[in-house]
Parts: sequence; structure tokens; C-alpha cells
Amino acid sequence: MTVNVREFIHPRSGLRGQIIGSLAFTGITVASAQIAIPLGFTPVPITFQVLAVLLSGLTLGSRWGAISQMQYLALGALGLPVFAGLSGGPAAFFGPSAGYLIGFVPGAFIVGWVFERMGERSRFGAWVAGIAGVCAIYLCGASWLAVWLSMFSSKGLTMHTVWALGIAPFIGIDLLKAIAASGLAVGGRASRGLIRSFGTLDR
Repeated sequence: MTVNVREFIHPRSGLRGQIIGSLAFTGITVASAQIAIPLGFTPVPITFQVLAVLLSGLTLGSRWGAISQMQYLALGALGLPVFAGLSGGPAAFFGPSAGYLIGFVPGAFIVGWVFERMGERSRFGAWVAGIAGVCAIYLCGASWLAVWLSMFSSKGLTMHTVWALGIAPFIGIDLLKAIAASGLAVGGRASRGLIRSFGTLDR
């Protein structure tokens, strides 16, 4: 069975452009992970990774946005210091933030998928797509946090605890990240043009 590679990339960019774009957003996610603010009352810190994830989906599209985040997780799994606090290694996938890390992949995919369905035109559409991506990240992150708390925390597991530690502290800043991502993605179409120009090299 043959597979048309172009069916798996953003329809308006060539393969080379998407590969370059995905590697670029992997690097952006690595850099954004190092801007971390521990909150003290929750084991999950505030980072700027969510902004990078939303931008990857909005800029590269659903499939290659998700691929950029898969690459990021793969680097961390191999032990490279790409996660918050320059950490890495398989142990990161068993910590309290592991669900959020895993959620970056479906988060980027859903952002791109929703934005593609909305015609990739308006900042409002990009913001709606960003909110959808944030919800996907929260779903994965809070689900694993509930498991982690049940195994390692003495606080007792309730839905209120998961909400208070894994979602509520981040809603406001993640809404702002979605607004910022929508403005950068729609207002910065020159970046898309650059990616597409790379893509024309392999046609």
C-alpha cells in the first residue's frame, strides 16, 4: 500500500517547509519550557509552553503542529534537558505534569484542526481554536494529575482538589496565551509565507 506524504501535511505548504516549521516549533517549545513559575500550592508550574503549542497548531496545521510536539516529547524521553528546569528523561512522564506534556500533542492537533475548519481567516477563529486546544491539554493534564495525586499525595483525591490544583490556577493566563497566539498567528502571516517559500523548494 502506498502513502501520499502530501496528504499528511498542511495543504498550502510543501514537505520541506513543514519539516523546517515543525523543527522550529520544537525548538520554540524547548525555549518556552524554561520560563517556568512555580506556584507552591500546586505541583504544576506555570510555563509558556502552552503558547508555543497553540502557535504550532495555528501556524503549521493540525498534523505538523502535533508532530512538532511529538518531536519535543521524544527529545525529552531521550534524556535531553528540554522540559521545565532543564530536566529530561523518562521520569518526567511519571511526574505531576506528565499529563500536560502528553496533552501538548492532541492540543496542537485540535488547535490546527479547528482553525482549519474555520477557514484560517479571523483572530476570533484562531482564539476559539486556541481555547479548544487548551481544553484538550487540561483534559489530559488533569486526568493524569488525578492519578498522580491518588498515588503520591496525602491530600485525598476529589474533583475539587484536581480542579484547584490542575486547572483553576491556569485558566486566566491560558486565556491570555490563546489571545496572544491568535494575534501572532493571524497577524503574522509573513511567517507562513516564509514556511511556504521553503516548501516550494521540494516541488
